[in-house]
Amino acid sequence: MTRVVTRKYMYQRNSGAGMGTVRWCVYLVVLSAMVAADLVNDCVLVGGEQKSAIDQAVLAKLAPLKNKRFEIEIQEDTGTYTYTFVVCGKVLTNGSTNEGLLQTKKPASTTEKENNIVIGRINETHVINGTDWILLSYRGGDKYDNHCGSEPRKAMIMISCNKNTLADGFMAIKEERSKSNECFYLFEMDSSVACPPEESHLSVGSILLIVFVVLIAVYLIGGFLYQRFVVGAKGMEQFPNITFWQEFGNLVADGCDFTCRSRPRSTDTTYRGVGDDQLGEEPEERDDHLLPM
Repeated sequence: MTRVVTRKYMYQRNSGAGMGTVRWCVYLVVLSAMVAADLVNDCVLVGGEQKSAIDQAVLAKLAPLKNKRFEIEIQEDTGTYTYTFVVCGKVLTNGSTNEGLLQTKKPASTTEKENNIVIGRINETHVINGTDWILLSYRGGDKYDNHCGSEPRKAMIMISCNKNTLADGFMAIKEERSKSNECFYLFEMDSSVACPPEESHLSVGSILLIVFVVLIAVYLIGGFLYQRFVVGAKGMEQFPNITFWQEFGNLVADGCDFTCRSRPRSTDTTYRGVGDDQLGEEPEERDDHLLPM
């Protein structure tokens, strides 16, 4: 009974540890999802609950730019204007009304006050994605006074691909307010988030070459370690199959010598008839040593 209870206790403890690990994994997954969602949750896409999955994916690409602030000052006939743009964030910290792009007119004198006009709000966000650009639109800005049928202002920010910068080059292009409706402010900037992902495809030859190099490296390193620590070889004997490679090198050298050497080879001796005129005088043979003394 004691053994059974002990095993049951150990099983419950191990099960509890396993369930704890599972809970931690689920917690980390949920936390990661919450962090990823928080990167862009300040921008509310137009469309209510039926948001497009494509629009959400495009908005997620802007996560590295979240809360980055950009400013540009424009000098016009009516005064000096400063445009402040925040990616999926609020321009004003106090008394904010979800303004994502704000126009501020500097006072011409000390008696005047700054005049802020909201060009677009982040709770009415629309995004369009192209091959190498993203069009971010903030709608629901302050209404025009006498232009464009007194409709709400709208800001359109064209983000073009530039692999050399995360975000730079924010500038105002134009304000279209000569129409009766659908007026807008157009801005542009450069960012690497608008660039398409780079795809790297290896050819069959490249894959075979990589495999060949890896096999050669494994052969050399493994053979060296085997020769040194198992066989106990020293010096050049540590090279794997050194006798075979020496003989192979000699054969290759002989082949190169036979094929590529430029020295003329010796010619075979030709056979000719032997005539009397070609015979030289034979030396006189002396046999004095054969005579008895």
